Amino acid sequence: MKLPRRHLLGALPAGLLLSGCDALTRNATARSVIQSAEQATYRWQRLVGRNGLAREFSASDISPVFKVNGTREPTNPEWQRLAAGNFAEWRLTVTGLVNRELSLSLADLQRLAQRTQITRHDCVEGWSAIGQWTGPQLGPILRAAGLRDGARYIVFLCADDYGGEVGKGGLQSTSRYYESIDLVDAFHPQTILAHSLNNQPLSTGNGAPLRLRVERQLGYKHAKYLMQIVVADSLDPFGSGHGGYWPDRGYEWYAGI
Repeated sequence: MKLPRRHLLGALPAGLLLSGCDALTRNATARSVIQSAEQATYRWQRLVGRNGLAREFSASDISPVFKVNGTREPTNPEWQRLAAGNFAEWRLTVTGLVNRELSLSLADLQRLAQRTQITRHDCVEGWSAIGQWTGPQLGPILRAAGLRDGARYIVFLCADDYGGEVGKGGLQSTSRYYESIDLVDAFHPQTILAHSLNNQPLSTGNGAPLRLRVERQLGYKHAKYLMQIVVADSLDPFGSGHGGYWPDRGYEWYAGI
């Protein structure tokens, strides 16, 4: 019987969970448990659960506070300039193995068909919160760009450098925050580019102006401060080649719940 990821995390020493993500990456036992869970969860989801939906909740279940985690405000000067202009000049670009490169404003994204979903955000540190997210599904945007032969991964590049916090990589890291998913998750109906949380535009701490919601995976996969989407055939060119900021530091790439 496969244990859900949150049960596996619950079996880890409490001190590791309370000390946050970097402590887990430094602990060999924790890495071994998490990596074995990743392989089992990925195989299970792809064999029998690829079309399964994450649980959705009612409005009465929404958490009174949705915790801000990770970066609270990017130090990136370009993001700060865009934020000062209320993101009027911000654009999300879609590049890489596509037939048509896209450059989409926030207004462009808001004019697309929208999906609203109330889901639970599960953090690897052990906390969770329920929020209502609104934004366009990723799949139709990728279809509009037209994926070329060889496309395997969708990579999300962010303005987030972890605020320069040395303990979390910060300005010493080899890249800004990034994440990636495969095409199954990219075209899943609950994978959206959220611009709103609980009927309000995203706050700075929760990833303004746009963040990824990939509801069947743990919180660190839900990249904030999106700037660019790259369609790729390999993860090797990005960061240290493991598919994300935290995977580059020992975390699992597939963080299925």
